[in-house]
Amino acid sequence: MGEVLSQSEIDSLLAALSSGDIDAEEIKENSDKPVKEYDFARPAKFSKEHLRTLEIIFEHYARLLATNLPVYLRMNVQASVINSEAITYSEFSNSLPNPVILGVVNFHPLKGNIMIEVAANLGFTYIDRMLGGQGETLEKTREFSDIELSILEKFVVITTRLMRDPWKNVVELEPMLERIETNPQFAQIIAPNEMISVVTLSIKIGEVEGLMNFCLPFLTLEDIMDKLNTKFWFSTMQNADEVDYHEHIEDMIRHVEMPVKAVLGKSIISLQDFVNLQLGDIIRLDRRVAEELDVYVGNIKKFTALPGAVKKDYAVRITSVIREEE
Repeated sequence: MGEVLSQSEIDSLLAALSSGDIDAEEIKENSDKPVKEYDFARPAKFSKEHLRTLEIIFEHYARLLATNLPVYLRMNVQASVINSEAITYSEFSNSLPNPVILGVVNFHPLKGNIMIEVAANLGFTYIDRMLGGQGETLEKTREFSDIELSILEKFVVITTRLMRDPWKNVVELEPMLERIETNPQFAQIIAPNEMISVVTLSIKIGEVEGLMNFCLPFLTLEDIMDKLNTKFWFSTMQNADEVDYHEHIEDMIRHVEMPVKAVLGKSIISLQDFVNLQLGDIIRLDRRVAEELDVYVGNIKKFTALPGAVKKDYAVRITSVIREEE
């Protein structure tokens, strides 16, 4: 850092310039410091260090998406960070298609909101999967119906809640979805000339791939900008215990629903007999009444059991567990 001049030294320098003892042009020529251009319309509020730290945060967030979304979709999900940049809000909003899925999220306790943009093809894939489909998207994009928007709202709520853990080393967040917009003109959260950082994630659900953009205004992150550097990040990052990690995975697996069926028996009949079946007809099975039943979890035979009842419901009592080696 250069030496700070006293007031008397500044007065002497000004007097020398006025008398001609010192040539200002000569001083300018001898100066080897390059002059940097500064665009006042696009102030550099996000440094490369800030953007890199945001990428680290959202890399953690992408791993959570890839782990948690399959629980709801029952499909393979891949997520990764592909880019981060600092632009004005007008540049971001002008690049949005119509219709689009925009989630306006309150970033409490930080002031202001952020915005989550989900590609339309990902939205239609999620809707198709939630309604019992194979997770296919539409060939031609159209407007979302009210029912589809209510389904999409759950998707954005899930992705919003997952943001708490990646940000906890910087700030304890309580993000909450305020609303969903499909028209970019109705989602004006800040002035058009305000600077924002945009972090782009690539999401692949099954065979459908699309982008998720996270719009983070400087005004929202202003109070924590000094914490958005890798030095602070790694100094406060807590190494997760491997046991806790395994317990977390086990807890997630326990919430996955699996179909369980008990097979009473099998029989082979002719098509004519099947067509002529009437109420009260008896089909002879290949299993005796007192014989144990096979219980399947998914398509794997996992238990044997005896049939019975609990109050008015049919039930089975597990008698043995079939191991993999068996």
